[in-house]
Amino acid sequence: MSSARTASAKTPARAPAQSVTGDPLLLTPGPLTTSKSVKEVMVHDWGSRDATFIAINTAVLEGLPKIIHGEADFVTVPMQGSGTFAVEAMLTSFVPRSAKCLVLVNGAYGLRAKKILDIAGRAAVVHETAEDTPPDLAEIEQILEADAAITHVFVVHCETTSGIRNPVEAVAALVKRHGRRLLIDAMSAFGALPLDAREVTFDAVAASSNKCIQGVPGLGFVLARASALEETKGNATTLVLDLHDQHQAISKTGQYRFTPPIHVIVAFHQALQEFWAEGGVAGRGERYADNARILIDGMARLGFETLLPAARQAPIIVTFRMPADERFAFQRFYDALKDRGYVIYPGKLTVAESFRIGCIGDLHAADMSAFVGVVAEVLDEMGVGLKTAA
Repeated sequence: MSSARTASAKTPARAPAQSVTGDPLLLTPGPLTTSKSVKEVMVHDWGSRDATFIAINTAVLEGLPKIIHGEADFVTVPMQGSGTFAVEAMLTSFVPRSAKCLVLVNGAYGLRAKKILDIAGRAAVVHETAEDTPPDLAEIEQILEADAAITHVFVVHCETTSGIRNPVEAVAALVKRHGRRLLIDAMSAFGALPLDAREVTFDAVAASSNKCIQGVPGLGFVLARASALEETKGNATTLVLDLHDQHQAISKTGQYRFTPPIHVIVAFHQALQEFWAEGGVAGRGERYADNARILIDGMARLGFETLLPAARQAPIIVTFRMPADERFAFQRFYDALKDRGYVIYPGKLTVAESFRIGCIGDLHAADMSAFVGVVAEVLDEMGVGLKTAA
């Protein structure tokens, strides 16, 4: 467990916070701070066709559906690249050329999904709400009732633009009732927010190695209902992002069609073991929720306001409004925190000037408490009056 060191006579008052390997702590939604053991397994080399690596990769692919209680019906299709590679592979493989997708948008990642569909030549319509507002279920129902051509619905589980937790369960029930098919971007939620395939109906969910499982970047993956995946043959618009073809190749040979990110996969295997040792979704979600509580309560004491009410806030990343004090300059604030060993995220909103602080990764209660203390020091150094804008 990492924490800020005790104060010294030097400036800044606190020596920089560090992870167990001496790196800054990443209070971001991924890439994020990883454990020393996850880092250490990457110092070795493996051949992509070596039996040892194939066994590690198989264990990863077979273990992932357990996280959504989908062992009986779901298979894992890995995709080399960032999480967006997996989302694009999911959309362009599962949405046929003759289909039409309703995209639920309340942030950058919903908009990105719409752009993917546009480029792929797929028909798409948008239901958009503000970044701090969940989708309107009544409006979605009206759209589905009015447009029989809509075959699929796309939703983001946790939209990291704001940190909002979207009502995936309610959306899924609505989509099922209307006989449509659901695709989920769970990039920032997978492994921390519950998603139970026994209770929530969907065809596929996309995620990646460098979020709540706490691996490193480089591997996306799609958990696909096996029966639905079989129907996707011939849908893909690219060779590389063809989920059906990728799954067929790995199922038959145990090998990727193209060079896999071997070190990333081995690190992901280690991260998954640590994930299960922590208690899986329940254990990891509880730690993140504790991190978020310490952060939100501590920042509130300093005068900061969160963008979202508690009912909409996921324990992944928290958006704070910019202080109204004209002496507050975000770049100076960011740089001072970085000098002290903490890396945060700038804002990405249109509804409010803001910045974001992540709660995920190998971060613990002591780290979050120490961070709040450092924020207080930086604000004092800036002479900020600790009053936020309405």
